[in-house]
Amino acid sequence: MEFKHTSVLLKETVDGLKIKPDGIYVDGTLGGGGHSFEIAGRLNDKGRLIGIDQDDAAICAAGERLSGFKEKVTIVRSNYRNTKKVLEELGISQIDGMMLDLGVSSYQLDNEERGFSYRYDTPLDMRMDKRQSLTARDIVNGYSEMELFRVIRDYGEDKFAKNIAKHIVRAREDKPIETTGELNEIIKAAIPAKMRAEGGHPSKRTYQAIRIECNRELEVLKESMEELIDLLAPGGRLCIITFHSLEDRIVKTAFKQAANPCTCPPSFPVCVCGKVSKGKVITGKPVLPSDEEMEVNSRSKSAKLRIFERL
Repeated sequence: MEFKHTSVLLKETVDGLKIKPDGIYVDGTLGGGGHSFEIAGRLNDKGRLIGIDQDDAAICAAGERLSGFKEKVTIVRSNYRNTKKVLEELGISQIDGMMLDLGVSSYQLDNEERGFSYRYDTPLDMRMDKRQSLTARDIVNGYSEMELFRVIRDYGEDKFAKNIAKHIVRAREDKPIETTGELNEIIKAAIPAKMRAEGGHPSKRTYQAIRIECNRELEVLKESMEELIDLLAPGGRLCIITFHSLEDRIVKTAFKQAANPCTCPPSFPVCVCGKVSKGKVITGKPVLPSDEEMEVNSRSKSAKLRIFERL
């Protein structure tokens, strides 16, 4: 299957990086290389782009798409949480900009074998990096009812989380839950018929929750933010596209903290904590997709772009 993915907020993100032709840039979620293609196109012979992705299918697709840029582009199979290590191995200590396009790619959703989508009946998987051992099947069959409830409530923001968790545990007492089709039927039975008719596919929120848990998406983001900001050279920018309210909150909080780290009480006339600002938040409010983009690409509807600039 061909790796297809429509880049969300493409112009807004690449413009937001304020690219210097001879700068060093990182695309931490390379995907099909859509954003990277635009970034590389703005670099001269001295400029450099490092693309990072943990999905081998993305690595292959992006490699082909970016092949025209030759030595200007370096592609590494890893997770963006390892950016500092990746750069050290390339002899780079600071970068002029970095972008992250979080969430799941169209390719991953549309590829039946990957088990990301409720639209196909296929083995439960959902790993973005097929080298990891934990799968969606392990979560569905191995987590306690309380753990499943927490995951579906927090990451899926589903008001029927308690009932869905209960139905999953009850169903797996008879036999392990192996496929997306089996899971769909269980979720459907846990949601009142009247509510199923209203809010899109009944499995959507639970699948999102299990995928986030399987790939530790929120933990990786939270643990990486400070280090990614510290990698920026003065004037360097970090652009992050989120698709989930919890992701957006993590980015918003980290940017705010980096811009204003002072812990002194407001009543203090001068700062005594010694914590110095690392830069400024460029986006007071997040940048949202245009109506035209949402019409063409429905998956862009929940996208938000936030930008931070290093001092």
